[in-house]
Amino acid sequence: MLGIAKEDVLKSLCRDNPWWGETHRYGGDSCTLRRAYFKPFTELALDWSIRRSTVLMGPRRVGKTVMLHQFVAHALRKNLPGSSIMFASIDTPLDRLLTIFEERTQHDPEGRRIVIFDEIQHLKDWEVHLKVLTDRHPNTRFIVSGSAAAALRLKSHESGAGRFTDSLLPPLTFAEFLSFRNLEDALIMATRRAPAVRCGVHDIQRLNQEFINYLNFGGYPEAVLNESVQTDVQRFLGRDIIDKVLLRDLPSLYGIRDIQELNRLFTTIACNSGQEISLDGLARNSGASKATINRYLEYLEAAFLIVRVCRMDDTGKSFRRMRNFKVYLTNPSMRSALFAPVHDDDEPIGAMAETAIFSQWLHSDLMRYIRYARWKQGRADLEVDLVRIDAARFKPLRAYEIKWSDRYAGGRPKELRGLVELAKKHADIPLSVGATTKTLTRVAEVDGVEIEHFPCALHCYQVGKNVAEGRAP
Repeated sequence: MLGIAKEDVLKSLCRDNPWWGETHRYGGDSCTLRRAYFKPFTELALDWSIRRSTVLMGPRRVGKTVMLHQFVAHALRKNLPGSSIMFASIDTPLDRLLTIFEERTQHDPEGRRIVIFDEIQHLKDWEVHLKVLTDRHPNTRFIVSGSAAAALRLKSHESGAGRFTDSLLPPLTFAEFLSFRNLEDALIMATRRAPAVRCGVHDIQRLNQEFINYLNFGGYPEAVLNESVQTDVQRFLGRDIIDKVLLRDLPSLYGIRDIQELNRLFTTIACNSGQEISLDGLARNSGASKATINRYLEYLEAAFLIVRVCRMDDTGKSFRRMRNFKVYLTNPSMRSALFAPVHDDDEPIGAMAETAIFSQWLHSDLMRYIRYARWKQGRADLEVDLVRIDAARFKPLRAYEIKWSDRYAGGRPKELRGLVELAKKHADIPLSVGATTKTLTRVAEVDGVEIEHFPCALHCYQVGKNVAEGRAP
């Protein structure tokens, strides 16, 4: 097999590392807008006290490469010599790249260095070589990234235990979306900053307009910053999801033969995000076995495309075997990218609003304690959209319904019966309950249960803002 000539590798590296030049002067970040995750990522990657490499993972189009360039700019500002930093995105063995780097810049290989390998998934057995290099060079901070998130996660966990630390860069939160559009200060006012941010809104109608924009294209930085992409999300982003993730990344990683079956499953989920489904039902409708469907769901989760949410009953008990569960897109914009934009009065808007709120929770470790509740009470099937479980007692801590309507804030017992009955069941805690609205903020009492009502878009902002900054919402 023919390799790449050393001269060509060096040309590529010199192009990607302009800070190697003696006359190079830092002129600013490649993009001045930073993700909320930039600071924690930087602190992790520049922790010299622990011999670990950082694996930056996440779905396509969320700004990983841009953040890596911003990270290099940050390191240069911290007076790390440019000759001690390498950024590589070429399909060449890692140790060979390191040798060329050392020869070209004449730096001290025993000193502090930063070595970045972008799109690492294209390199065979990268995780084995990276582990060797991590052990061999204790003062070098290796950072790898890639868009084949499922592959990175799988191999990082298999081979990098104790040597690799994962860092997830998810799609934009609603708070980041408003910040990128320079609307955060104009629309949001902080009413409390500790222990968690609580906010009011200057203009709820405008905030709702921006929330719908967020549902349609807001998860992708490229779309937020480029009006051409916003007007044709299906063309610019929809095919990227299908062609690169479903038809290439996942089949090559897991050896999937029936690619169209996987495609149909994901399309069905995208169209029905937030609905309760079962393996039996999916298998019956698709003709595939339950084992196959379950594997496909695991693959889609590993690729950060979907998340499954477990069901609990009214006692707080979760079910070990997930026969029934809800599936959400990890980014509500994927639905618009695959089908069509949603509008204020469209039928899917409620499900997409619910998907958006769950997608904010995905950024948090608390997601493992998020459930939905469904149970039978007499002849009635009762349900609550989102329940947060206490980590210590495994009892409901907070529960709320997610609605894109003001009609539920009128104190109607039948409309929110599941929420009311769950609160009564756990009156000894007591359980904090609420329901989102479209525009209203108020507290109502239903059958002796106090229900807090708050705008859906504002709540989505608060959850994303708190989670991205490391606070419990």
